[in-house]
Amino acid sequence: MKKTILLFLTLAFIFPSFAQKKEIKFADVLGGRLLKPLPRLVGWADSNHFLKFTVQNGKNKIVKINAVTGDTTLFFDYSYWNSQLPEGFNLLNAIEKSKDYKYFVLRKGKDLYYFSVPDQELLRITNDSLAENNPRLSPNGRYVAFTKAHNLFVYDAENQSLKQITKDGAELIYNGWSSWVYDEEIIGRSTRHLAFWWSPDSKRLTFLRFDDSPVPEFPIFHSPGVHGFLEKTRYPYAGDPDPVVKLGIVNIANSKVTWADFNYSIDQYIAWPFWTPDGKSLTVQWMNREQDSIKIFLINPDNGAKKEIYSEHQNSWVEWFKDLKILKDGKGMIIRSNKSGWAHLYLYTMDGKLKDQITSGKWEVKKIDLVDERNGVIYFEGWKGESTENHLFKVNSDGSGFTRLTKEAGTHSCSVSPNGKFYYDTFSDITTPPKIFLCNNQGKELKILGDSKPEDFSDYDLAKVQLFRFTTSDGWKLPMKWFLPPHFDRTKKYPVLISIYGGPNAGTVHNAFNRWMFDDYLSANGIIVVQVDHRGSGHFGKQGVALMYRHLGKWEMHDYIDAVKWLSRKSFVDTNKIAIAGGSYGGYVTCLALTYGSKYFDYGVAQYSVTDWHLYDNVYTERYMDKPSENPEGYKESSVLTYADKYKGGLLITHGTIDDNVHFQNTLQFVNKLENLNKNFQLMVYPGERHGIRHKFLHDIKLSLKFLFKNLLNKDFTALDK
Repeated sequence: MKKTILLFLTLAFIFPSFAQKKEIKFADVLGGRLLKPLPRLVGWADSNHFLKFTVQNGKNKIVKINAVTGDTTLFFDYSYWNSQLPEGFNLLNAIEKSKDYKYFVLRKGKDLYYFSVPDQELLRITNDSLAENNPRLSPNGRYVAFTKAHNLFVYDAENQSLKQITKDGAELIYNGWSSWVYDEEIIGRSTRHLAFWWSPDSKRLTFLRFDDSPVPEFPIFHSPGVHGFLEKTRYPYAGDPDPVVKLGIVNIANSKVTWADFNYSIDQYIAWPFWTPDGKSLTVQWMNREQDSIKIFLINPDNGAKKEIYSEHQNSWVEWFKDLKILKDGKGMIIRSNKSGWAHLYLYTMDGKLKDQITSGKWEVKKIDLVDERNGVIYFEGWKGESTENHLFKVNSDGSGFTRLTKEAGTHSCSVSPNGKFYYDTFSDITTPPKIFLCNNQGKELKILGDSKPEDFSDYDLAKVQLFRFTTSDGWKLPMKWFLPPHFDRTKKYPVLISIYGGPNAGTVHNAFNRWMFDDYLSANGIIVVQVDHRGSGHFGKQGVALMYRHLGKWEMHDYIDAVKWLSRKSFVDTNKIAIAGGSYGGYVTCLALTYGSKYFDYGVAQYSVTDWHLYDNVYTERYMDKPSENPEGYKESSVLTYADKYKGGLLITHGTIDDNVHFQNTLQFVNKLENLNKNFQLMVYPGERHGIRHKFLHDIKLSLKFLFKNLLNKDFTALDK
């Protein structure tokens, strides 16, 4: 008996593949159960200490960790301070807090409260039935600014006084609250319509004022109840008028508003104000309606006078300088521009003269992490050599000393300490789950701070993931990633699902781990999942993206069709089962694939799709297509409706009825066209859902999987029914 056991253990050691591996289940990927959570790092306390949120004995705390010694000390005790507050208040739910965790803004009911840790004092800011939006503490923690009823307010915690700064807020006049198209396309959805910014010295506040009255009204029908109701939105389609936008500056001492000296009667975009470090002046960016010229103006906050300090024009379109860095003591500004065809760093004086081109070449700077002015060093992220990767680099402000700090091939996302001595790096590649390293400014790894890879990870039967490039018919080497089934057999035939987004400069093929592992689940069921990026997705700089100008859809279809041709030459690909899926812009591409490209694509899942660029907002659409009157042929050639007669079948269309981004109208017009042509398709409507179908996500994903399993695998998907 003992000999038998010994023999079995010996064989198991020599032939470990005999062990039965675990099959990945849908519940695993839906709940994210296969990976461990990473530690929650929340920035840097100072140059040498990073912060970590932790739960110790059921108590929530922020601890400060020394990057050199690893010593841990308490930085902020949520549980203790919550015990000092009245019932119903929880600092973990604060809607705003200072970086040093000394000041908090909380909401109870519809009202705001201010809590000061140094003073151990809770103050009520508002006491009415109106909702306050986007409260923001001043840098010194003394003031809270917010909007209410489309007006701007400032609360002075020291004097416990509330001042209403603007008085003209109305149904279509918004002070410090951005109109829909600015929030979506210019300032950014993550701001939640916030359109005001504190000066570094807390003495002033700049804000944007929007007049939406020129913008056409678009009705969105809500179906609940007997009669339903209309949501009246202001949404400018391609060619429509924009809101009128003004830049105001508030003097906190006297509440006086000064307006920047622009001609507000012309078509233009005004956005992205940045204060100088001393708070004595600010810059703001101006763009023409054509979006091919951008200027930076220096604004005097006392009288609104402006001075042009930078100008750029491109034959296609220009981009906002969202990470503009203004140096101290008037020493200049660092601009990240793609005017050369590749995004790079430039140092300009404050009067607009080029001092140094800091980086150059056929590669891209993606993000400025830190400008260490004392030592003249810039830390930034981007790629050089392989566009599917992301790395941290450093370079001197004169362009010398260029160094790549992150070593491992893959994707790195970094947080650099205030003086650049250290950084922590969240890293992954296609086969390595995310982990966090602490490193010094020479790129040396000091310690591992966290690893999401569980001990039993290798016990699962996962997809064989490969990242490579294929060559198009006209010579472009495009990145592709595929997930091959765990027991892949080249003698068998496999269906293919191409998962895409496809928008301009929005590539999805990265040397990074698929954290949610949904593609692993599909491949485990016998589907080859493919990700591929076209020539305009950002891997070839702005010069590649600019090829899409006035011709959305053209190069996407050219390159995705070439990808299908390349895949079809593989003996293991079932050429009768090629599917494509995507949402929003990816839905647009999917609809094009099943119409314009119906010779090559058999099935598609198109979610909340744009189907005709006449039906999307003017800022996004005109950036790439110009106005409809200026490019009628381009709009026709880019429309899914133009190719509806080529549709052969195999499309599942889903859309939320109150989508305020890509209106349901897009799907209705496409469906109407297909019905008039007597075409067969599947449609799922989600009443009460906005863009992205979030509340009914489970139903949506179940429906999509049933469709894919039936058509690609000839079997039922039942995982969610159990």
